[in-house]
Amino acid sequence: MNLPITQGSTMLFDTLAEFEAAREARYQPETLYYGRYGNPASFELERAVAALEGAAGCITVSAGLTAVTLALMGAAKAGDHILVADNVYAPTRSFCDTVLARYGVEISYFDPMQDAAPHFRPNTSAVMFEAPGSGTFEVPDISAIAATAKDNGAVSIIDGTWATPVFCQPLKLGADVVVHSGSKYIGGHADSMIGFIVCNAATYGQMRKSALAFGDKAGAQDVFLSLRGLRTLEMRMKAAEAAGLEIARFLQDQPQISQILHPAFPDCPGHRNWKREFSGAAGLFSVVTKPCPDEKLHAFVDALDLFGIGVSWGGFESLVLPVAPLRTANPWTDEGRVIRFNIGFENTDSLKADLARALPLLD
Repeated sequence: MNLPITQGSTMLFDTLAEFEAAREARYQPETLYYGRYGNPASFELERAVAALEGAAGCITVSAGLTAVTLALMGAAKAGDHILVADNVYAPTRSFCDTVLARYGVEISYFDPMQDAAPHFRPNTSAVMFEAPGSGTFEVPDISAIAATAKDNGAVSIIDGTWATPVFCQPLKLGADVVVHSGSKYIGGHADSMIGFIVCNAATYGQMRKSALAFGDKAGAQDVFLSLRGLRTLEMRMKAAEAAGLEIARFLQDQPQISQILHPAFPDCPGHRNWKREFSGAAGLFSVVTKPCPDEKLHAFVDALDLFGIGVSWGGFESLVLPVAPLRTANPWTDEGRVIRFNIGFENTDSLKADLARALPLLD
């Protein structure tokens, strides 16, 4: 059975000596000291996620973006340089440009599909990337980027939310830190907000101490829902993969679509990396339409009945959202519209019928 929701702030001790021992060990995992540092349920969740990733340890935080920002803060200080993949999640880019830069951290963006080595500097402390890329789904060579970072004395941080540990374990490929938005597939029902920082032995102690020093904490309800989600994660990921591939193949045959951006498709950039380093694919992908004006794009999206319009993904419902790729190292030049789909657990024939009714509006 799932552990019950565990709430509480103050923890009491029988003796002052016991309290002092807990205070001294408060940054160590599974130390009961004060609610912000963790409780039996959050420790159980951290153990489970770490085991799935083959990690030395895991830190639960309040959201996926929190996992990104605290991992970057734990790897950088004023005067350092951070390399960031050009196709990262837009809020990750925003944090780097508006917060880290203000604190004296140099940021530069690189094309993760090219050799990263020329971009490292003597003061590069970390490299941040995603697999696959946000919105456009290029799959970088995880092991190569991680090895280059290690050769340059930098920490490699990868956002592994799309694949989850079911389909990829980046630490086993040489990465130092994996961040996840547990609000997506791990929670799985679009009803929780939580993030995870998952670390190897070399980074775990510092990352945990740094993250806890910010005072962030995952909510008790979100911990409970994540533990629930883990019990069906593998089953849901396999179902999402099958449904996603079925819908992507349907869209590939439609005259309004010029390209499918799905790592399992041979013409998706980095497909060979995906085949080598992943064991499956999520139900999230994008398509590129033939060029069309805004009013036709809006008409298509608005005409869909079974696809909700909204951010996030990884839940049971299908979603649709146009994407405007922001790139500076390698500008996005395709004149077609990029539309991202999250394929949920509705009947796939119904989803295809819904798409078939709306697609002519793009003509």
